[in-house]
Parts: sequence; C-alpha cells; structure tokens
Amino acid sequence: MSRQGSAMQVNGWRLTLVRFSFALIVLGLLWRLVDIQILNNEFLRNQGDARHLRNVPVVAHRGMILDRHGEPLAISTPVHSVWINPQVTPVDQPDLAKLAKILDVSLNSIQDRIASNTSREFVYIKRRITPALSAKVKELKIPGVALQREYKRYYPTAEVSGHVLGFTNIDDRGQEGLELAYEPILTGVPGLKRMVRDSKGNFVGGGEQIRAAKAGENLQLSLDLRLQYLSYNALKNAIKTHGALAGTAVILDVKTGEVLAMANQPAFNPNNRTGLRSSDFRNRAVTDLFEPGSTVKPFTVVSGLKSGLFDEKTIINTHPGVFRVSGHPITDFRDYGEIDLATLIQKSSNIASSKIALALEPDDLWNDFASFGMGMDTGAYFPGEAVGYLPDRSDWRKLDRATLAYGYGLVTNALQLARAYSVIGSDGILRDVTFVKQDKPMPGKRMFNKDLMQTIRGMMELTVLPGGTATRAAVQNYRVAGKTGTVKKARAGGYAKADYQSVFAGLIPASDPRLAMVVMVDSPGNDEYYGGAVAAPVFAEVMTGAMRLLNIAPDALPTTQLQVAKH
Repeated sequence: MSRQGSAMQVNGWRLTLVRFSFALIVLGLLWRLVDIQILNNEFLRNQGDARHLRNVPVVAHRGMILDRHGEPLAISTPVHSVWINPQVTPVDQPDLAKLAKILDVSLNSIQDRIASNTSREFVYIKRRITPALSAKVKELKIPGVALQREYKRYYPTAEVSGHVLGFTNIDDRGQEGLELAYEPILTGVPGLKRMVRDSKGNFVGGGEQIRAAKAGENLQLSLDLRLQYLSYNALKNAIKTHGALAGTAVILDVKTGEVLAMANQPAFNPNNRTGLRSSDFRNRAVTDLFEPGSTVKPFTVVSGLKSGLFDEKTIINTHPGVFRVSGHPITDFRDYGEIDLATLIQKSSNIASSKIALALEPDDLWNDFASFGMGMDTGAYFPGEAVGYLPDRSDWRKLDRATLAYGYGLVTNALQLARAYSVIGSDGILRDVTFVKQDKPMPGKRMFNKDLMQTIRGMMELTVLPGGTATRAAVQNYRVAGKTGTVKKARAGGYAKADYQSVFAGLIPASDPRLAMVVMVDSPGNDEYYGGAVAAPVFAEVMTGAMRLLNIAPDALPTTQLQVAKH
C-alpha cells in the first residue's frame, strides 16, 4: 500500500506539473496575444507593412502641345520600364538570360546591376520599352522583376517643328524649346498608391490610392501647322538649291504679335536624337545674331521723315556712286545719281541712307531704331533667346552712324527683325511677341504715327516691283512691301570678301498687312548670294500658299477681275 500510495503521489505531482505547465503556456499565449493585438499592435503592423506594402508613385500624364487649330505637336504616350529588386532576384537567376535577350541588353550588364545594388530594392534595367516587349517580360514571371508605367514624348511633326518645340528627357521633363519654357504648365503632379507585394517581390494588382495623379495642362500654340510646313519645305529647298550652310524663316501675325511659323535648317528630329550635338537643336531664329544689312534702311528713312529734315520729295545726290566718310568709302551697286527716298529703298542705296543718318541727331536716330524694338528682347521668353545689340550712341563716331544706316554695326535675330517689320505693318504699334494662341492682340505701344507707316510701306512696295531689288518676292494678286539685305559676314579683323547672309523681310498684303515674314539664308553658294535672289523667293513661295490658306482677300487684282468682283 505504501508503494501504491507513493506512486499515486508521484503521478499526482506530475499531473499537477503538467497542468501548471499548460496553464503557463496558455497564459504565455494569452500574454503574447495581448502584446500583439493591443500593446504592440501599431509597431507590428508597421513591421508587416514594411515588408509587404509599398507607397508607389503614379506618374502624371504630361500635357499635350497643340497648334492653333488643335493639331497635336507633342504627345505623351504610355509605355513601360523594366526594373528589378536586387534583394529578391539573385545574380544566378536562370531566366535573366531570357530577359536580357528580350530587352536586347547584355546579361552581364543586368548581373552587374544586381551585384552592385544589393542594398537597394529598385534598379532600372531598361526604360520605355514597347508594349510587345512588355508582354514578353510579363510572361517570364521572374521574381523581383517588374514593369513600371511611364510616358514617352512623341512629336508627330518630327523635324518640321523640332527647333520650336524642343524635347523632353527620359523622365519626360522639358530640356529645350517650348517644352522647357512651359515646363510648369505642361508637367503634371505625380500621384501615390499603396501596393501589396507578394513573397516574390512582385506587386499584386489593385492597390489603395493615396493621392490621385494630376495631369499637366495642354498648351495651345500660336503656330499654324500649315504655315509651318510651307516655311519648312520652302526653306529646305532654298538651302539645298543654293548650297547654303543654314537658314531660318519666321512669320508673325502683324495684328496680334503671334508667331505663326518658325522654321530652321539644318533641322533635327526630336523623336530620334542619337548622335546629335547641342548645336543641332538650337533655334537659330532666336539664338543666332546677324547684322541685318539693308533691311534696316526703311528704319533710317522713317527717322529722316520723322525729323522733318526730309520728305517724300527730298532729292539726295549719290553721284558718283562712292561717298567717303572719315576716309572710309561707302559704295552703291552703281551710280544712281540724284534720287528721292522711294528710290533709295527701291535701289537700296547705301550712300543716300548714310547721308540721311549723318544729317540727324545721334539721339534721334538711336531712339527711332529702338522704337522698332532693335536691341531689345521680343517678349517671347524663348529659352536661349539672344537680345541683339544696338550700339550706344555715346560711342558713335561719324562712320558708325553712316554704316548703321544700312545695317552694319548692330545685330539682331530673325524674330526680332520680324517684330520690327510688324511695327510698320501695324501702323506704328510695337507689340510683344508670343508663341501661345491669343484671344486678343498682345499689348502694344504706339511708336510712330499711322500716316508715316503707310508712307514707308508705299516706298517699300517699289522693292518688289520691276526695277526693285526683290522682284522675285512678288505674290500674284497681292501687294508686297519689303526690303532685301545682302550682308558680308563678320570675321576676325573685318568682313569676309565672299561669304554672305542673304535676307528678305516683307509685309503682305501691303495695303493692310496681316503677315510679316523674315527669311535669312546663311552662306549661300552657287554664285548667287543677293537677298533678292536667295531669300526673296522663299517669301513668295510661302506667302502664295499662306494667302490661300488664311483666306486673305487680294489687294492687287487686275482691273478686269476687280470689275467682276464688284458684280
């Protein structure tokens, strides 16, 4: 009995121990449950979220760029980029070779990115791949390899408007041109989404939106794509025909200050920038300065008429075709003898222009040139725009005034010169220039009276008529007011003997101008270099089409046609 009693006591003690142990375990589990669910709930949830939840940025759609009629000039299309998580994908993952083949990259480059970024969770493998490649990458289902949606900028007009639009970088941020100038408007605000990641490091579909992405605003330009094509093609043909180095063409709406077209040669395609240098995508119409030559002679005549010292009947003696100022010979193409101011412009007399300038007070001449916007920014705020230079009259010598009268000693760009001509076309109002479509004209300031501007336009019409220097700028059934310029290019120590810039600036229709256009061709060859032979035909070709496209009424119909029109 004693042994049996003893055994029962031992078994009772063991049972008690077991029960006590189970009680401790239960209490421990209860405590752990309380710890997890109540005491450390936030900490543990954060730890779990840190391993499986990610706040993923949602790329915002960049705004479109449109022409004035709503035609797309720049569009952001959705694409995918391939990325990898080096903490999930090992270097020896067997399917990496297949991925490398699909993406057309080397296997070593992928493995190097994994090996050198083991502390990171996100490394790009290839940006902006096609939808077809995206599908193939998905099919591989490699742990840690995923796709991220992005946008790629596409330019439907390619090189036709490349210099004006500029381009974006791989992150869809503006780098040049209007893409850069209007970056704050075009760029959107990225969103944020909370995504769940599985054990293989891949994101599970769906997710919780934390902040919605806000797309960028669309930008409607003043450019008319139809006129842009006309300008691009005509300029390109002229550069090819004359074997020129480069060229630019600008069209302004005289009434509003809007840029309707701006073309450059050589051109570049913003959709394919492989091998391009920074000089290839500069917008020559705003960045390249040149001496405007005889295209400023109308400004000189305006200054003379405004002073009261000259009128339309004033006769200036240019005989014998050479005029010396401070020992420097100023020459004309030939001896024009005694001529009036209209003939000065028609024949482009350097001597007559110089004599007007020398008769004026330097301050008056400088102020009148400045009133045309020379030496000032255009108000367009295009990235890299060169302001131009109008020399300080306090430093003028007699020769400086004489040469300024026919366009040497000051520099401008094509846009600035077009703006100056728009002053003549708008009856004396100087307006800021804009690349954005306007509902009403840009603000302007009256610089000259209407009668004076109409008088100078009448003189400038002779340039395009028989006997003038720009007969090849004529547009059938329209009156054209313009001026040629043939400028020797500046070189170290002086001017080149046989290297020119050919310029034509004109207004149409001259009776009530709507468009101002400047064409500049740099270093034409083939023995033709005069502005009337090289640049003027570009104006005629573009404006012949522009008058039809814009439905601008003719102002020089033959008499028989006018009679028919009246009936």
